[in-house]
Amino acid sequence: MEKPIVNISDVMSMTESDMQKVNQHLKLQLNSEVILINQIAAYIINNGGKRLRPVLMVLISKALNYQGVQHINLAAVIELIHTATLLHDDVVDESEMRRGEKTSHEIWGNSASVLVGDFLYSKSFQMMIQANSMQVMSILSDATNKISEGEVQQLLNIGNLAITEQDYFQIIANKTAKLFEAACELAGVIANKDKAAIEQLGQFGMNLGTAFQIADDVLDYTADDQSLGKNLGDDFREGKLTLPLIYLLKNGSSFEQKMVQQAIENPEKTDFSSIRTMVVQSDAIKYTLKQAQVLSDKAIKALKDMDNSPAKEALCFLCDYAWKRSV
Repeated sequence: MEKPIVNISDVMSMTESDMQKVNQHLKLQLNSEVILINQIAAYIINNGGKRLRPVLMVLISKALNYQGVQHINLAAVIELIHTATLLHDDVVDESEMRRGEKTSHEIWGNSASVLVGDFLYSKSFQMMIQANSMQVMSILSDATNKISEGEVQQLLNIGNLAITEQDYFQIIANKTAKLFEAACELAGVIANKDKAAIEQLGQFGMNLGTAFQIADDVLDYTADDQSLGKNLGDDFREGKLTLPLIYLLKNGSSFEQKMVQQAIENPEKTDFSSIRTMVVQSDAIKYTLKQAQVLSDKAIKALKDMDNSPAKEALCFLCDYAWKRSV
């Protein structure tokens, strides 16, 4: 009898064997004749975090009783695309820390980071061809296109005090959740599921990915530098209005609204700790987490037609974990 899943380590243990194969495949594919590519790729891949996107693909493949090996290659593709976006993101955002380590552009410079990000993107497309499926190509090309759109949307809204919740949700759906959606849909494709089932898996991934991003945006105000793995308040200093601030701008007291407006207009002259205290003491965190919880519940409902299994239990656990890790 399988033991119940009580923490994220249990989920990772369930996928450990397949994720080792994914990591081996990544190392094999990233063996370039250009030494700098190997150095930067190894640096960021080895600081890999929880690898939630490929883990999702592995879990859904298990839940659907997929018996082949294509999920290993496609999970690696998903991770490469994600890694490429991180390299580009850190340059655009001028981030100094990622997962508790220096960002690659802090070590090797902007040009090298951007170019190696381009290499990872192109390598991912080289690898996805191995699936010999137009449906796979369509899902992944659409995802990468939407991710780029999300990045540009976010850039256009830097310091935009008129940003709405709808704008915010559109940005994170494209920038973050789209790759979650793609990972889940791909598992359905290789398991030969019908269109309706694949769409349900996509809805699961989109809702889960959005909930994860919302929770991350809460952690920027409630965590500490060490647990967050980056400098607390980075989003604020970059002029990114995430849901806690958007809520305060719309629903806070006149004093709170004025404080947020002044802070966004002059982030360099603003003490982040004072903004952080104001956000935490307001209803903004409670409201934001409620949105993440609603989306997590929607994700669980999208799995209603999936047969019960330890893998499905792990997927449902991830839905709760998505927002509760910020509480």
